Amino acid sequence: LESDDSCEVSFKDALVFDSKQVTDGSATQENGVGERRKTLPAEMISRNDYSVWSILKKCIGMELSKIAMPVVFNEPLSFLQRISEYMEHTHLIHKACSLSDSVDRMQVVAAFAVSAVASQWERTGKPFNPLLGETYELIREDEGYRLISEQVSHHPPVSAFHAQSLKQEFEFHGSIYPKLKFWGKSVEAEPKGTMTLELLKHKEAYTWTNPMCCVHNIILGKLWIEQYGTMEIVNHSTGDKCVLNFRPCGLFGKELHKVEGHIQDKSKKKRRVLYGKWTECMYSVDPKVYEAHKKSEKKTGAESKKLKQVS
Repeated sequence: LESDDSCEVSFKDALVFDSKQVTDGSATQENGVGERRKTLPAEMISRNDYSVWSILKKCIGMELSKIAMPVVFNEPLSFLQRISEYMEHTHLIHKACSLSDSVDRMQVVAAFAVSAVASQWERTGKPFNPLLGETYELIREDEGYRLISEQVSHHPPVSAFHAQSLKQEFEFHGSIYPKLKFWGKSVEAEPKGTMTLELLKHKEAYTWTNPMCCVHNIILGKLWIEQYGTMEIVNHSTGDKCVLNFRPCGLFGKELHKVEGHIQDKSKKKRRVLYGKWTECMYSVDPKVYEAHKKSEKKTGAESKKLKQVS
């Protein structure tokens, strides 16, 4: 996510390690593994033969972490493994470390914070609850980091993680207490816990909490996921703040996946406006340019409405 007014960063632009590069007729090796898997070794079990309503009808308003669910509704991952997906776009942290301006760094950190929830798109399965004391370790030389996560509490379930750069550029850590509730047609997840990103070179620490997540059409229809709420990213060293509003989809789905917000300095002056979709990309523009665009949109809309009334 660049500083100029016309740029865009796509979540699809992450660096990808290609293990199929051939040297001396064989694939390159990483940690003794020739290639990372792209699919699971077994097909997903069909959920069509199971009635969700027969299980959930007695659980309306209850916390789902205390309810025993059939294993068919789980995805074949532990929640500790799921946490590692926060690091899918580590290239954004590396970019933030290389920037000299604090506002530019905040833009990229905001893109990283939004990208962390992007992996939840179309992920409707529930990960397995880890055992107390269970750990998961991941080392990615190709992305330049290592991560360890641990289940530090069973009731309530709390998972902690710590990731650090292999070149001592950054540290990313936090704890997550996913509080789930069933509301009849949907399941709401409140991801309690604070994320902290430290850029060691700049001696900066950023903190934020993730927005609410809701899975719709639990009983009938196609499952779909919505993120909504406010995410505040604070740079505790400079006083800069980024406020992002994840829009609820609304009645006709016009606002689905949309994110909008701004970056302000310690004097509360708006420096940049950010907008986009958490499933696609984020844009950064000057606040004056954004306001002028909004005014022209309103003017165009009003004129077209008058034309319709006349005709």
